[in-house]
Amino acid sequence: QVQLVESGGGLVQSGGSLRLSCAASGKIQTVETMGWYRQVPGKQRELVARITSGGSTEYSDSMKGRFTISRDNAKNTVYLQMSRLKPEETAVYYCNAERITFYSIDIHDVYTMSAVSDVWGQGALVTVSS
Repeated sequence: QVQLVESGGGLVQSGGSLRLSCAASGKIQTVETMGWYRQVPGKQRELVARITSGGSTEYSDSMKGRFTISRDNAKNTVYLQMSRLKPEETAVYYCNAERITFYSIDIHDVYTMSAVSDVWGQGALVTVSS
């Protein structure tokens, strides 16, 4: 069993900053590309940023250099540093992992490798006040 657990959401004033964290838990071997998505009330979920296991990043044009995605592979954690936030960016922010490989140990000490795809966190509400 693997999970993505998000933290760091909250209330911030317009122009302020906030950092979100998302940690994969379980007996994890690898976590491939991870990303952040957001869903503004009344709109479809959209990509914010993605980062590969090797550190290559991809951003939505609307971020305009204000957001930074990073990861700590040793901690199986991805971060999203958000700066100069705007009220229209109030949304639920979701963490995603495209693929996670993990292992389990049975009663006979036999290791079994497994993989899951398209794993999502529970969402973190970010409210930007004006």
